[in-house]
Amino acid sequence: MSITTALRKRRAVRQLLPAEVEEARIRALLEAAVWAPNDRLREPWHFYVLRGESKRRYEEAAAAYLQARFPTKPKLVEESMKALLGTPVVIAVTADIVEGDPAATRDNEYAAACAIHGMWLAASELGLGLVWRTRGIGLVHDGGMHDLLGAPEGRQVIGTLFVGYPAEETPETKRTDAGAKTTWLN
Repeated sequence: MSITTALRKRRAVRQLLPAEVEEARIRALLEAAVWAPNDRLREPWHFYVLRGESKRRYEEAAAAYLQARFPTKPKLVEESMKALLGTPVVIAVTADIVEGDPAATRDNEYAAACAIHGMWLAASELGLGLVWRTRGIGLVHDGGMHDLLGAPEGRQVIGTLFVGYPAEETPETKRTDAGAKTTWLN
């Protein structure tokens, strides 16, 4: 498959089967991630694979966070938890913080985002579905996920990836033509 075709076929897969994902496939996702471009070859990413007991702790923390944050929105809490509970593997991705250098820290965030995209493309090839979540389940931007992972202080959580086998075909999405989003300067 060409790179362009792979990019066009990439989808956020939100409906996953509860079947366990083999460790070899998870390792293949992680291997794809580390080939992402990154400034000065800092390789600023770190991956935390949550399965079994660690995933159960994440589910408990997410439920408590969502119930406290949205006490008047039980449907939102229920839907968010349904997505998490139906996900066999969660991969949290962090990027290194460069103390005193916000530009390098930002570059590291971008590199971690590229690593996530690499995993996303590889997931399709491996027969897996994946969705990148930054806010939906909470904990990512409020420090809760960082604490749950036991990540060192010099790392920030970029997002969590929900990974599993697709439960259904994900519909094609439409995109605005590149010409409408491009300005040519001479």
